[in-house]
Amino acid sequence: MSETGVDGRTARELAQALRNVLGAVEHALVDDAAAELPRMVTEHIGCETSAIPNVLAMWPAWEHANLQRGVDAYLAERSPDAVWFGVSGMGHGHHDLVDMLAMAARGGFRLGAVDYASVPIGPDRSMDAIQFGMTRTFAPDGTPVVIALRGAPPHSEPVCGLQVLAADRGTATAVRERVEELMREHDVFRGQVLTFGFSEHRGNQLVTFQPRPTLTQEQVVLPPGVLESVERHVVLAADRAERLRRAGQHLKRGLLLHGPPGTGKTHTVRYLMSRLTGRTVVVVSGPALMMIGEATALARRLQPAVVVVEDVDLIAQDRSFSLSGHPMLFQLLNEMDGVGSDADVTFVLTTNRVEVLEHALTDRPGRVDLAVEIPRPDAAARERLLRLYASGVPLDLPDAGALVDATAGVTASFLRELARRAVLRAIDAGGETRLDEATLRAALDELLDERHALTRSILGGRPGEQVFQGGPPFQGGPPPEPGLYPGGPPFPPGPPPVTYFGPGG
Repeated sequence: MSETGVDGRTARELAQALRNVLGAVEHALVDDAAAELPRMVTEHIGCETSAIPNVLAMWPAWEHANLQRGVDAYLAERSPDAVWFGVSGMGHGHHDLVDMLAMAARGGFRLGAVDYASVPIGPDRSMDAIQFGMTRTFAPDGTPVVIALRGAPPHSEPVCGLQVLAADRGTATAVRERVEELMREHDVFRGQVLTFGFSEHRGNQLVTFQPRPTLTQEQVVLPPGVLESVERHVVLAADRAERLRRAGQHLKRGLLLHGPPGTGKTHTVRYLMSRLTGRTVVVVSGPALMMIGEATALARRLQPAVVVVEDVDLIAQDRSFSLSGHPMLFQLLNEMDGVGSDADVTFVLTTNRVEVLEHALTDRPGRVDLAVEIPRPDAAARERLLRLYASGVPLDLPDAGALVDATAGVTASFLRELARRAVLRAIDAGGETRLDEATLRAALDELLDERHALTRSILGGRPGEQVFQGGPPFQGGPPPEPGLYPGGPPFPPGPPPVTYFGPGG
């Protein structure tokens, strides 16, 4: 026996008993912590986990901000003081919520912090959206419910979702439907300029916000009457939509802008965007043409809206060139036909190769009802373009006649590059950066040098110019621009065609 009156055996028994007590307390605490998560749900809705109906709605990942806005608006209506809570545990972002509640009772998951993600809501704005979290609220009839919001998990299907847990499925469905209504009322896409595509910025995979262009009429250099015709068809018709409805006229419009590369088709579209303030613009080009269905559905949802399909010849090539035609062509035609005549949706199509367009796209009324050529600029337009592109620096050019004559047949893109190279030369010369005829002529001579033939072709140099010297004339591609023949003087320019498609083609 020790001095304390307790022998070694008794001490060991006491220590073991103490460990058993501490282990029991710890186990009880773990069980209580594990039970806290399902208790947060079941005590609120008054229903055991195994009996909870699971009402789930899913959207593409790019709707995450709209889902968050819809839920926020719903909570503002029903429970402004609602508190969000999350789940901790391995893989909680990939498990079904009801399964996690059942597994939590066995210690698999516990109450945890809410997960957040940053999602874009404009060209230069983002918001924090819940990546995974739950909150307790009430249905429109006052019944207790739990709402769970989930963003797209990394390396998984790009969808976001809403789950509503309630004792009754009808109650949960009513909550989901109200959230969907509020999503549309607070849609972040409304009135924005959007591009469909694939972007690495801020994790946004499908829809990217773009700043709305700010262009004046003076910044769009086209032959007389062309811009006015386009504006009348798109901008003025949009402004008079309600009066057109009352007059029994359809609102859906189709505009086709065609002409050689670099003449200003995209620039004209950007001007239209700047005029159509408050309207949603959805731009589809390149690989994103496969998403024309989603783009049109978004435009229909957010009307009044404009769908811009750039380089439509990439998918609308004449079906006689193949046995089956291009599947995206049929999708485009179906989407244009599927928008009702009373829908305030305008289709603006651009192409460099109007001669290969599918006749079903251009000839059938109701798809395209105005086709406008954007031609190579004439002498007056070239001088206006040159002075426009050089307007950022002092320009000492009282008479531009010689330079204008030397640029006969080029495009607006060529003149923009000419002004840029001239400014670079002025900067390299030191002193005040200003342009004069000598600096512009030196830049032009550089572009006209034989070694820059390919560059001129890319920029929209003179039509019909041979890039590869010494070989036979190139026979492929579109014919030279009418009135501009290689090796000879141009015909006197006439007004560019403006074609209207009415009943009967």
